[in-house]
Amino acid sequence: MCRWLAYTGTPILLEELLYKPAHSLIDQSQHSRLRGDAGTTNGDGFGTGWYTEPSDDPLDADETPALFRGVEPAWGDRNLRDLSAHVRSGLFFAHIRASSPGAAVQETNCHPFRHGRWLWMHNGGISRFPELRRDLMLAIDPALFPLVEGTTDTETMFHLALTFGLVQDVPGSVERMVGLVEATAEQHGVPDPVQMTVAVSDGVRIWAFRYASRPPAPSLFYSTSMEALQSLHPENANLRLVSDRTRVVVSEPLTDLPEEWQPVDESSYSIIEDGKDETFPFVPRRG
Repeated sequence: MCRWLAYTGTPILLEELLYKPAHSLIDQSQHSRLRGDAGTTNGDGFGTGWYTEPSDDPLDADETPALFRGVEPAWGDRNLRDLSAHVRSGLFFAHIRASSPGAAVQETNCHPFRHGRWLWMHNGGISRFPELRRDLMLAIDPALFPLVEGTTDTETMFHLALTFGLVQDVPGSVERMVGLVEATAEQHGVPDPVQMTVAVSDGVRIWAFRYASRPPAPSLFYSTSMEALQSLHPENANLRLVSDRTRVVVSEPLTDLPEEWQPVDESSYSIIEDGKDETFPFVPRRG
């Protein structure tokens, strides 16, 4: 399974989380601890998407997030290493990919995926996706269908959520998307089709989902209060860089500080904005 992180808070250089922690995302690309029988390596491409600070310059009015993706293993990509040492952001996503069977290693299959202001990334999968793909693709809004560039279940899920009104209602659209996948799988005799953690952002807030048709879902954690951690670990220079409104959501903890990471409940989603987070139950909707 893939590994990902989502960050919101004090603007920092991307390298502070991608490279510097003891168990950074780049370290996880070779030495994942929580993938279990799926293996320890995530070497089938990577991606990062980030939002820049608002500008008063009318010539700088592009509000879409930046996106950088590649098909090389993340640990060996010199461009990613250089970029992360120079790009600073207060909200960014990063993802390292372990491809599903039959999903090609190509740039259009690397996360995050982007639509206007929106970013989307995913860990998990749809069971026997090639058998369900045609029916699921046909459920995508015809206006969105030409925008699907790759072959992954993740991109299909994203465009289904957009079809179901992601821009207006993020939780509702994801619940309807999962409901459709489960109903379609049932018609094809595919049991327990969905395993997922999903991160979504509009550049202001982050939504993080954890769900499985049959638990357990893939692992997901969020950082606890930065103020508490700074007092517990005054020697940690990285923690001193950020304010208490900072939050990090990860597939796998970045450090060995157990009090820093709380597991996300099964069948739930969180909304994170300006250091505040609320958690709600996640229930797929059919029809």
